[in-house]
Amino acid sequence: MVSCGVSFVLTGLVEQSVLTYVGFRAVEATVDQKAEILFLGQLYESKHLLSVTAVVLGVVYGITNTFRPLPDDIFRYDIKEPFKLQNGWLLWAGVGLFGAIISIALVGVAMTYLNGEPPERETDSLVLLLPLIGSSSASTAFLVGITGVLAPILEETVFRGFLMVSLTKWFPTPVCILVSAALFAFAHLTPGQFPQLFILGVALGFSYAQTHNLLTPITIHAFWNSGVILLLTFLQLQGYDIKELLGAS
Repeated sequence: MVSCGVSFVLTGLVEQSVLTYVGFRAVEATVDQKAEILFLGQLYESKHLLSVTAVVLGVVYGITNTFRPLPDDIFRYDIKEPFKLQNGWLLWAGVGLFGAIISIALVGVAMTYLNGEPPERETDSLVLLLPLIGSSSASTAFLVGITGVLAPILEETVFRGFLMVSLTKWFPTPVCILVSAALFAFAHLTPGQFPQLFILGVALGFSYAQTHNLLTPITIHAFWNSGVILLLTFLQLQGYDIKELLGAS
């Protein structure tokens, strides 16, 4: 269990530190400078993030050696039969994504109703990235690459592929889904967004339990993260104040 803790803390800290770094770099520059910095630094940063991802995944894979013999479907990435009714990875990714959107929307409404106002988001990594969103095509591509590709692969391999599967040795699957979702939400280090992240984690865990294929939660996670960035970019280009929409001060 100590190794599990190390894995999810590493994941959260890697994502938080990278996004914070990029966000602060963006705040210190003008719009033109941000685009130039991103364009010139994109290759270097991408290599760095890929290296970090590879290192963390290597640590996770090494930790699993202590749990052998492992289930046959651990760390399974299978593109076959995407629309099979019982366990098609793409079909259930669609089901999970739809369920997550509806559930998180309802949770947001409930929180607003109970609190009387939208939850504060000053510490949210997304707020730190607001200066980058919509500033250039390079910045958008860079953000989508981080949040829509690298983060889903890394986080789903850690939280669903390793942590959730490991917990099934001692607990029923529903309990494993809830525990992995809670740790997933906690690892993002954004307390104000814990309920929404927990609901997303439940949807990711449920979809993985249905298919035993990591492509399912990775697809949901990728569409969720990329969709947020692309939607905010669209709203920004249409003239909306996305900082005000997010409730950031």
